[in-house]
Parts: sequence; C-alpha cells; structure tokens
Amino acid sequence: MHEVVQVKIREAGKVAYYDIAQLKLSIGDYVIVEADRGLEYGQVISEVEKVMDKDVEDVVRNVLRLSTAHDMRQIKENEKRAQDALKTAVKKIAEHKLPMKLIDVEYSFDRSKIIFYFTAEGRVDFRDLVKDLAAVFKARIELKQIGVRDEAKFLGGLGPCGRPLCCAGFLKNFEPVTIRMAKDQKLPLASSKISGLCGRLMCCLSFEYKMYKEALKDLPREGQTIKTPSGKGKVVDVDVLNRLVSVELEDSRIIQVKYNDQKEQSKEE
Repeated sequence: MHEVVQVKIREAGKVAYYDIAQLKLSIGDYVIVEADRGLEYGQVISEVEKVMDKDVEDVVRNVLRLSTAHDMRQIKENEKRAQDALKTAVKKIAEHKLPMKLIDVEYSFDRSKIIFYFTAEGRVDFRDLVKDLAAVFKARIELKQIGVRDEAKFLGGLGPCGRPLCCAGFLKNFEPVTIRMAKDQKLPLASSKISGLCGRLMCCLSFEYKMYKEALKDLPREGQTIKTPSGKGKVVDVDVLNRLVSVELEDSRIIQVKYNDQKEQSKEE
C-alpha cells in the first residue's frame, strides 16, 4: 500500500505521483522530491491517495521533505540564475544561427541540470549548442522542443473569457480538442471565436463536451422530420441546454417546441 500525492515538478515540469513517506502534506505545499539524478522541487496539487502495490504502474519516488526557508531561497536564486541563463542561451543560438525560439529556462533544484524550452518549425540540430552551454554552465543541459500550446502555458495571458489561461493555471495535461466539440455545443465555427492565444482550439471546449454529448442522445438532429402539436416539420435548430427544438412546418412557419421526453414525440427519418 502506498500513500501518494500528485506533485507538479518545477513550474513547467510534468505531474507525477510521489510517495509521501509518512509526511503530513496539504495541497499547495512545496516539497523536495527524488529525481533521476539528484533532487527536484515541486508543489503538491492533490489530496493524499491510497494506492495498492499492484496498481502502481511506474516506480513511485519519494517526497523527501517539506521545503524549508533555505530551500525556498535556493528556488528563488535558481529563478534568477535561469533568467541569466536565458540571455546567454539567446546569444549562443544567434551565434550558431539556429532556427529556434527560446521560450524559458529552468534549473533543477540542486542545479545539476538546466532545461531550455524552445519552439521551432521542424527538427533542429543543436548538438554544438549543447556543448557550448555545458561548457558555460558546468551542468547537464537538456533542450526540450515544445508546441504552441506549451508556449502559451509558459507565457500565460488572458483568454477570450477575460480569465487567466486554463493551461497556465490548473490544467495538468493537454487533452485532445476537436472541431466536433464546438459543433455539438452549437458554437460559432469562426476560428477567432473558438481558438485560444496559441492558435489552437480552446482547451475549455472539452470541459462540458461529455455533458453536451449525453444531452444530445435523445434530441432530434437538424434536418430530421418530427411530429409536433402543430403538425409535421423539419428540425432547423436545437437548443441543447434548454431542450428547445426549432421546427419548420410544411406551411413554412417556424415554431419552437419543448422536447421534454423522446417517448412523447414521434420521429421519422
């Protein structure tokens, strides 16, 4: 039996389960955890869960301790060093004339590794760049190519709703988002209406999709012929949330009917 919590590693690292090792942890706590090589820091983002040994798919590493005041000072110092490293790396990229855009830099907690996040149109041969950076910083260098959604997560900003971007706030992972989700929610399909700052479909399209999909199951589809108290007609619009169906009757009138119970309605293909 393991008692585990989900920990978000660094500011932009992945979310993983860690064994609490009998520590008393709460959501929001900063902790020092085991890493592949050395130590890392992260933030607890879940309540404590109990997991059976047989249900543990990967090796679960341990939370070593709650972050101390000294740890937090080191994290702040790492952030300052990361900004200096970013400036140096930008110059090195220009010297090597590499077609890449540096987005952010992070130090591991123990400063044994520096991660450089970048975007690029295609694959980039950055082997010589890595050698140069390793010589300057005397640390293990990792260059990680990210997509436009990750870039938005790094940079942050406000969405069309006026709130901070979901990806920069609470989203743990990017889920697939499709145009079907927008269609089923009766949203305008103009790119400017359903795209986020990253230029991709907005992540929030998936938040209520399951509910819409379930609600659509017993509603008629556009183009379908149904019987109404005013006669037969063709469905021209469906208000999913209010369960209202707009129907064009045979005399060209358009009426709106409440579609409460499918069993009470007669449908024809």
